[in-house]
Amino acid sequence: MSLQVEKLEHNMAKLTIEVPAEELEKAIEGAYQKNKKNIVLPGFRKGKAPRKMIERMYGKGVFLEDAANDLIPEAYSKAVDESDLEIVSYPSIDVTQIEAGQPFIFTAEVALKPDIVLGEYKGIEVEKPDDEVKEDEIQAELIREQEQNSRLVAVEDRAAENGDIVTIDYEGFVDGEAFAGGKATDYPLTLGSGAFIPGFEEQLVGVRTDEDVELHVTFPENYGNDELSGKDAVFKCTVHKIEHKELPELDDEFAQDVSEFDTMEEYKADIRRRLTEEKEAEGKRRKGNDAIVKIVENSQIDIPDAMLETQKNQQLDDFSRRLQMQGMLLDQYLRMAQMTQEQLENQMEERAKENIQNRLVLEKIAEVENIQPTQEQVDEEIKKTAEAYHMDIEKVRDMLGEKEMEQMKQDLAVQQAFDLIADNAVAV
Repeated sequence: MSLQVEKLEHNMAKLTIEVPAEELEKAIEGAYQKNKKNIVLPGFRKGKAPRKMIERMYGKGVFLEDAANDLIPEAYSKAVDESDLEIVSYPSIDVTQIEAGQPFIFTAEVALKPDIVLGEYKGIEVEKPDDEVKEDEIQAELIREQEQNSRLVAVEDRAAENGDIVTIDYEGFVDGEAFAGGKATDYPLTLGSGAFIPGFEEQLVGVRTDEDVELHVTFPENYGNDELSGKDAVFKCTVHKIEHKELPELDDEFAQDVSEFDTMEEYKADIRRRLTEEKEAEGKRRKGNDAIVKIVENSQIDIPDAMLETQKNQQLDDFSRRLQMQGMLLDQYLRMAQMTQEQLENQMEERAKENIQNRLVLEKIAEVENIQPTQEQVDEEIKKTAEAYHMDIEKVRDMLGEKEMEQMKQDLAVQQAFDLIADNAVAV
């Protein structure tokens, strides 16, 4: 295989890759062997027609497309390794010569990682973050812990109220017909939570245990299910149980139950300390992020369109996979969000551009400052990865190839570059 590299404008490059004729011949023969079982020619049993007879009948190029598809991935991968280029996009492939007995030649146009002209990055003025912990924030933490330690008490002497948990059986009907997904038994529902469609929970306020009720509701227009959107429905419900939360008193005994402290004052002081640490960490992140915005504005960055397109598509694929893990298709999400595919892609493109700019700036700062993670820092990152995936540290180390290890080191250097600009930012 031979390779020629031509640098183009705007951080693009064209790789011209030539594969020897004998490798093309092997690929053509492989395509014939793979496809012959599906080819029928008069006078031959299915799958037994000779290659020359098939080529005579269908043309000499009958197997060329499959041969090219077989050759391109490996040849391109070898060319990338040989070129020693930092390629940051999928290739745009163009076949320039493909003929039996001749070398196979194709080009791959790719985006290269841009080298940027870095602006001032130390002493950037940013808005001073608010890291003061207020009393109402401490109280909110206490209430959250109080809620988590509440207990459910059966309601027997009154009707259901907002905040109560009712356990119900229900079945939904549209035009008198039950619909898929509209039935459940022993379902616990907190009244006032907004978990169900509008009007459902409100009509359960005032019901009593063992009561049968019919709830009349209308599905929202943007419900996400075309068969139900905007439709009137009736839910037949049976109330089995009504309960309310009984909250513990916020006193010294509560502090002893939920913490290592003997008094409420000591417990509140620890909450203040923890919230202060969290706010300081968040304040540092905000300072760093605000500083990056200004550094990007002061730097010269020429992002190739192909790099931006690749990043955008990767983000769209990741987003679609996360939706599927939650049981939702992208089309359903777009309907619920009242958004078009084009609008989502525009959002992703803006985010992709921001991510690329930020990463390039931080990588350049790491290069200028000669930031190189120590072996101890790398070992600590491997340990964190092992703990996250519940794996043995040495097993994780063995699984990390050379490229993965280099990527880990680069990520650590980028994080240290972020810490550097955050620490050097001037809060005003």
